[in-house]
Amino acid sequence: MTQKPRDDIRGNTIADKVFDNPDMSVADFRFDATVAAAFDDMVSRSVPYYDEMQRMVVEMATDFAEPGTRLYDLGCSTATTLALLDCTVHPDVHFVGIDNSQEMLDKARTKLQKLAPNRSVDLVCQDMHEGLQIEDASVVTMLLTLQFVRPLYRERIVQRIAAGMRHNGALILIEKLVLPDSRLNRLYIDHYYDYKRRNGYSDVEIAKKREALENVLVPYRYEENRELLLNNGFGTVEEFFRWYNFSAFIAIRN
Repeated sequence: MTQKPRDDIRGNTIADKVFDNPDMSVADFRFDATVAAAFDDMVSRSVPYYDEMQRMVVEMATDFAEPGTRLYDLGCSTATTLALLDCTVHPDVHFVGIDNSQEMLDKARTKLQKLAPNRSVDLVCQDMHEGLQIEDASVVTMLLTLQFVRPLYRERIVQRIAAGMRHNGALILIEKLVLPDSRLNRLYIDHYYDYKRRNGYSDVEIAKKREALENVLVPYRYEENRELLLNNGFGTVEEFFRWYNFSAFIAIRN
């Protein structure tokens, strides 16, 4: 796989200081202009093994992407995944990035114009709660996105993804998890916060972001995610990566 320079992939990002003010009042987390400006730094410092997970996603997406089909990235944010996929996916695969934040898509468009100028790509601003159309897809990626979908809508969205995919197409999903065992759940969260501290986040930043995400990010148990996929159009579901409370799945439409 031909790697693009990390600085190019992350774009003109700024250091994540979104929750650095101890006196700020905390509202529900939104992917607004402030978050979009710092997002590439935020995600690289907040998601364990982020670069490795992206590498694995690209490898498997390339395995399943078929010429003449579409590849969707749902919750594409600043298009890091799409930019990486452009290195290895057949040029006749049409990319579609969907996100509900126009600020994120503005950064995505700038990144792709620079890093994937010859790729056929559509960037669509859409709230998946209000309808999602998938057509002729051989690959769908959904990285740390389904957890932001309200639980009432998740089954419907997975059904629509499956209905719009080709036979033997692949859905690649990364999610945070909650554990049924309360002790392990607490330990995993503690280790995750230690990870964030090692990457330069203060206790104030960790606490304020946790508060902002409390009503927005709703994680499922591993078993719930697996059953959601198996019961709504996917015949094979395997976990290919795990770090404490982060999990990556591949689900095959067969």
